[in-house]
Amino acid sequence: MKKINLVLIIFSIIISCNSNEKNFTFSTWTGAGNSFENDKWVKKLNYYDSLGISEILVSGSPDVLRKIIPLAKKKNIKVHGWMWTLNRPGDTIANKNPDWYAVNRNGQNSLDYRAYVDYYQWLSPFHPDARNHIINNAKRLMEVEGLESVHLDYVRFPDVILGADLQPKYNIVQDKELPEYDFGYHPIARKEFKKIFDKDPIDFKNPELSTEWRQFRLNAVSSLVNEIIAISHSKNKKVTAAVFPFPEMSRQMVRQAWNDWNLDQVNPEDLKKAIVISKENGASGVSIFTADGLNKDQQKILIELSKKYNK
Repeated sequence: MKKINLVLIIFSIIISCNSNEKNFTFSTWTGAGNSFENDKWVKKLNYYDSLGISEILVSGSPDVLRKIIPLAKKKNIKVHGWMWTLNRPGDTIANKNPDWYAVNRNGQNSLDYRAYVDYYQWLSPFHPDARNHIINNAKRLMEVEGLESVHLDYVRFPDVILGADLQPKYNIVQDKELPEYDFGYHPIARKEFKKIFDKDPIDFKNPELSTEWRQFRLNAVSSLVNEIIAISHSKNKKVTAAVFPFPEMSRQMVRQAWNDWNLDQVNPEDLKKAIVISKENGASGVSIFTADGLNKDQQKILIELSKKYNK
């Protein structure tokens, strides 16, 4: 069986909201954790620079980011603070508050019932304390001097429907919205929805047919994102996000209406072809997950195109 490099599967288009954007940006996600090793990061940044990568989306503590930024600046590489937003695996603060977690149509919360994979531990955008916790996580990143943006990831509900190619991997058939994967039924959400529409969504025979119920859940995520953006902009910090491709697809599959967000930038088997198509169709850049896993041939493609598009 032919081995498929994961880096080609998780490939995102960057659509800039800045019409004055001239260069075509190459970026990558990478992890930093809570510890910093100077020599390691000098080596990583030299590698990224050799590929033509000019922006990195880094998952790490604010203190670690503060140490990476000066090193990256020497290479003219911008650093974004990559933040897992609603999916919070191993969050020691959230773990103490089970009522913060998203609830599915069966009444199971995402801390106890983890759809698909163990690291799916989703907070509810309807719970005010969970929202404040998420906003505070973003605020800590906003305070990092020199950070290009707060980069939001997992800004959605768990996948209610997986892509057709992924369903066999989990030995499931999702030809309709199954209750164990249909999240957003937090008691607070149901109560607030009933106040407006005089209906409890748990009673819907076919909840997927209710445009009001879908929009109600979309709004919960969008309002959280836009609240973070408003705070961030007040501190002269940008907000970017990794999102699912195509707004209507993301609305249906993961309850994510990213075209309603006031973002500064969005991130939606042939790497070269994918980059060229992105460029020709108006994208201002691409981001790869992750450049650390590129093979030699893929590295050559990135070097070739970064030189071609950024003369």
